[in-house]
Amino acid sequence: MDIIVLTCLFVFLLIMKVTDYIKNSKETIFSFEIIPPLKGKGIEDICAGIDPLMEFKPPFINVTYHREEYEYKKMGNGLLKKVSVKKRPGTVGICAALMNRYKVDAIPHIICGGFTKEETESALIDLKFLGVDNVLALRGDPMKNEAAFVPTEGGSKYAVDLINQIKDMNNGQYLYEETKNSPSNFCIGAAGYPEKHFEAMNLNSDMKHLKKKVDAGAEFIVTQLFYDNEKYFSFVKKCRDIGITVPIIPGLKPLTTLRHLSFIPKFFHVNFPEELSNELEKCKTNEEVQKIGVEWSIKQAKELIKKEAPVLHFYTMGKGEAVRKIASQVF
Repeated sequence: MDIIVLTCLFVFLLIMKVTDYIKNSKETIFSFEIIPPLKGKGIEDICAGIDPLMEFKPPFINVTYHREEYEYKKMGNGLLKKVSVKKRPGTVGICAALMNRYKVDAIPHIICGGFTKEETESALIDLKFLGVDNVLALRGDPMKNEAAFVPTEGGSKYAVDLINQIKDMNNGQYLYEETKNSPSNFCIGAAGYPEKHFEAMNLNSDMKHLKKKVDAGAEFIVTQLFYDNEKYFSFVKKCRDIGITVPIIPGLKPLTTLRHLSFIPKFFHVNFPEELSNELEKCKTNEEVQKIGVEWSIKQAKELIKKEAPVLHFYTMGKGEAVRKIASQVF
């Protein structure tokens, strides 16, 4: 066989859906999420955070997507020019690099913000060609200069719209095509919020929106980070009570810096349990925060494994050392 055939055969053997990994595993799976590097940085900057975690054999790695950020710069003629100030490498390229280097499945985030439906379809076609069979469909965050999320003209407004578009492709129905095409085979994930999405009127309202995403075609749920396991257990029960039967993957993030103590509650809209906050209030250095944060995450992880969580999914923010300390104690 020539090299092209061997490469295609390897990719074919590599592909597996998240739901299949969960179904075929007798134990809780380890996985994590990375963010693309900033403009000008390369694959080695990503790998520095991934390499310490590969000993725990994650079957898949999630790749976030961040919209370009713009500023308006004054020109010599007094006019303003729109300039890209933060652009990260494309998700498709990063997924290809991870699959090639680590022989794992890569799960790209597909977001509404910043994309028309045509651009979304093009990205999905590229991912299908690459052999990516899992995606996480998200609305995405507002731009920094937006008070609320503003959908791109010609794009999807909600995650459920994005899921419907991906499901149509899975059925062979592409945009503006009168006849069916070659179907894709994406296993679609969606986001869940144990403490509710910050824009939802209440948790029950948020649960109804989540049910719509599952009914539209989402096959697994990845939760927002949380620090109180009871929030997750209660969330899972509420899901089951309203007929959501898909796997629900808990998302964990260890606290590692003093900045996290205010940033995480504010940005992610989550609460710290009183037992944890009492310990954090004593911290004076990043090292003290990380020690408590790692210990707390180990405690969380052990309980989640005991209660048979399908996967422990860690938000690394590109830094894997704290997660490695946790994984070494629980996997």
